[in-house]
Amino acid sequence: MSVTELMGEEEPLQSAVENETAETTPGDDVFSWPVLRFDIPPKRVYHFCHQFRKGSNPNNFLKGIKWSPDGSCFLTSSDDDTLRVFNLPGNFDVNHVDACSPTADEDSFVANVVASEGESVYDYCWYPYMSASDPTTSVFASTSRDHPVHLWDATSGQLRCTYRAYDAMDEITAAFSVAFNHAGTKLIAGYNNSLRVFDVHRPGRDFEQYSTLHGNKDGQSGIISAITFCPTHTGLLATGSYSQTTAIYNEDNMELLYVLHGQEGGVTHVQFSKDGNYLYTGGRKDPYIYCWDVRNTAGIVYKLYRSSEYTNQRILFDIEPCGRHLGTGGQDGQVHIYDLQTGQWLASFQAASDTVNGFCFHPFLPLAASSSGHRRFVMPDGYDEDLSLTVEENCASVWGFSCASMADNAASSCWRELDTESECELNQSS
Repeated sequence: MSVTELMGEEEPLQSAVENETAETTPGDDVFSWPVLRFDIPPKRVYHFCHQFRKGSNPNNFLKGIKWSPDGSCFLTSSDDDTLRVFNLPGNFDVNHVDACSPTADEDSFVANVVASEGESVYDYCWYPYMSASDPTTSVFASTSRDHPVHLWDATSGQLRCTYRAYDAMDEITAAFSVAFNHAGTKLIAGYNNSLRVFDVHRPGRDFEQYSTLHGNKDGQSGIISAITFCPTHTGLLATGSYSQTTAIYNEDNMELLYVLHGQEGGVTHVQFSKDGNYLYTGGRKDPYIYCWDVRNTAGIVYKLYRSSEYTNQRILFDIEPCGRHLGTGGQDGQVHIYDLQTGQWLASFQAASDTVNGFCFHPFLPLAASSSGHRRFVMPDGYDEDLSLTVEENCASVWGFSCASMADNAASSCWRELDTESECELNQSS
């Protein structure tokens, strides 16, 4: 399979960086990130629950949700070993958002793509240059139990290719976490005590393997459960392990730089701040998200509380595009917003009636997506406990936030019009 057939022409990373740092002239239209207002509760724009419930598995719960890099769709993972892609409607207008009632008898719309894995899904991620206008880049990777890493077509739902790792017995071993590097040329997969690096354009069994154990040195042991890359293109990547440690590597040679200790539970999610100076880690059965300064790892900067001390679930959090706030779910069904400059709680809103295990901000619109649910066990005969689910359990929702920049832009445009009128009057009088 050729490079063009698999992924299309690769976008050079250098040009992307140059575009981000290019200077603009005063007459150019400059895009500005929306400034979200968290003092106003968000509106539920879309809601989904019915299509996740089947007769064979009525207790099918969601396990996470992620927006695509181009913001055209979002991807969900659920307990029925299925990944679903939901495209935003073409007539969606962010300036005129209507609230959606969760009590409706049907979902807002159905999934456009359904990809079924054979076993429980461990992790999944989008290709960093994914664009709905270019089908060759519209792909995502996933890993599941006893299966190789799969690359799925997000437009058709077909399997593009597989990346296979083998153990010492020459048997396929499954990855527990996956992530693309920023250039989109490498796929990093986490295994037990090791990392494997695949060339995206060469699917199959070719890979480079790096042990996370370094003899007597302070390496990272255990299952590598989470991987993330620094967004500022500094060549750093962080990995979380079920051994309650987080390690930071140099991407070029996979050199271990340092290991962070202190998490109370196995690390299940890691994410860099937008400027790349801080790293946020969350663990299983750990009620805190830890903030680390990657320039000085002597101690923790601060901790953010979330109600997750009684669940084994992976609870995902996210940082909004401006990089100022972090949102996280928990067992209380709420999404909590924190100010990252101070580490203080800012606001919260009720997103579901059960555990909110996934929360993700839209890459450039004032939107966010949440997923909820947890495993419920069928009671033996003789128990009268009602296990029927409401529409706000085992569900996914899209939320619309009020945007401060909209009001500011409207006010500034009014002032500009008044200034123009005043100048015209002064010129006429003179």
